[in-house]
Amino acid sequence: IMFNLLSKVQSRRSVSQLFNIKNITYNLRQSNHIIPIYKTSNFRNFNSKSSRTEWKKWFNNNYQYIGFGTGTIGVVILCSSVVALSVLSEEEDESSQIKPGELITNLPGYKTSEVCLHNKIPSIWVTYKHGVYDVTDYINSHPGGSKILLAAGRSVEPFWGLYASHHKQQIYKILEQHRIGNLLDYEADDADKIQDVYINEPSRSPILITNSKKPFNAETPLRLLSDDFYTPNDIFFIRNHLPVPVIDERSYVLTVRGVDGSSRSYKLDDLKSEFQRREIDSTMQCAGNRRDDMSLIREVKGLPWKGGAIGNARWTGVYLVDVLSSLGVDISRELDSPRHVEFIGLDIDSTSDEHYAASIPAEIALDPRSDILLAYEMNGEPLPRDHGFPLRIIAPGIVGARSVKWLSEIRIIDDESQSFWQQRDYKTFSPSIDWNSINFSDSDSIQESPIVSTICEPGEGEPLTHGDISTIRGYSYSGAGRPVVRVDVSGDGGESWNVAELEDPSRRGARRRRWAWTLWEADIEVVNEIVCKAVDSSCNVQPDSSNGIWNVRGLLTNSWHRVKPIIIHKD
Repeated sequence: IMFNLLSKVQSRRSVSQLFNIKNITYNLRQSNHIIPIYKTSNFRNFNSKSSRTEWKKWFNNNYQYIGFGTGTIGVVILCSSVVALSVLSEEEDESSQIKPGELITNLPGYKTSEVCLHNKIPSIWVTYKHGVYDVTDYINSHPGGSKILLAAGRSVEPFWGLYASHHKQQIYKILEQHRIGNLLDYEADDADKIQDVYINEPSRSPILITNSKKPFNAETPLRLLSDDFYTPNDIFFIRNHLPVPVIDERSYVLTVRGVDGSSRSYKLDDLKSEFQRREIDSTMQCAGNRRDDMSLIREVKGLPWKGGAIGNARWTGVYLVDVLSSLGVDISRELDSPRHVEFIGLDIDSTSDEHYAASIPAEIALDPRSDILLAYEMNGEPLPRDHGFPLRIIAPGIVGARSVKWLSEIRIIDDESQSFWQQRDYKTFSPSIDWNSINFSDSDSIQESPIVSTICEPGEGEPLTHGDISTIRGYSYSGAGRPVVRVDVSGDGGESWNVAELEDPSRRGARRRRWAWTLWEADIEVVNEIVCKAVDSSCNVQPDSSNGIWNVRGLLTNSWHRVKPIIIHKD
């Protein structure tokens, strides 16, 4: 079986290319040839999300140690099974690959001049390469909302160049379902003429785990997160919605607008010289952190963050309330108003000329105890480009989406920001809501983060010896300045619990203003599955599963975190 399969594989590519062979470990113990098998979540041979999810669920329930009289036979049988599944899956994937926009000879043809006439409701057409598509019926289901109308009557290629996450088989399938014809005057060279808006991106550490390249999004390996209270700048997670702008500090200007129409512009040196320098320790967390866990319940839309879309830093800058007070804003009066404070960045969607923007309610943003910062340093250094150079908002205790980077303008407005990222994203919904029934206006924008904790080490599938005491490390965090008061850790899947030792919290900020995470450690015996859960000062505790908090965007995943190691028995 093995030889037949290998000969079939070698006709196309090597076994090591079918799956990540480095992540499969065989520990042939001389005494009884026990083979611990790493979970198949490490395999890379499956391309569809559903296949990977099915693998994870199956192997979570069935992985075990396989003991054979002869270790070699065991490896051959195991490899035969894996390679067989790999070959079958690959053949299925290759035969079902969708190549959008290819010329289909039996379809009618249209000229660009005809397509451009279908640029508004009730008839919306778009093109992609040779393809012409009627997407009128898809508009309400589009996760990006009305942004799809920007391509009405023309090609979607410039937009997909900006949002490269569209280049997936799932998206191609949806597009081809709306195919109505061929574009007669399509020229392949036109695609090459589209300027790459990501050409001036900064360099990044290869240590980061990349989830998307355009725009660039990457997380910190979990094992590194628990090493230090302050996450080093070069491995701090990166969440970009758009290309990173190129900004010259010498010409940079921040515009601040008050409620009465007054405004003032500041250079970076003006802020540094006119206002008191402030420092705060604050954790930044993407609202989608641990989305990958929620996707195991049902499919969600968004980047597959594991647990590394979080980091902690010492931020240096000036307080927002100090700047607004100097402009004559009555802080105490505005605290009781329904207004919002909006922050606008210099990062721009080149297809619509919309800048990234977000807002925070005035009752939070203008409260001096909220410690909202206009930051220009991160861990004692000027902000890196990926993290907002030369100036960004740091909104402690609030999801990262509101801490706008590359800050260009601050203004007090009567209602919350009308930006896409405030109105059509970063909202949660009932588990009963899907993309066919979603209405973003029915849900409030996310602001403060819920209680969360995550196991950083040991990692998934790591071998631990039965009966030995293992050290478990991780992080915990709660929004709105609520300190974490306890972390419970279990080594038997939640049947019994041990209280973890918290990093000394006494020097990390006053009660109700604890903006930084709490690292924790526990020495326990691991029987099967490691689980952790945290409790904050308001007795908020994590739910035991994601079933009740599931939402179509996979946001605010904070269920118990679970890790399944490989348990090696001494005998």
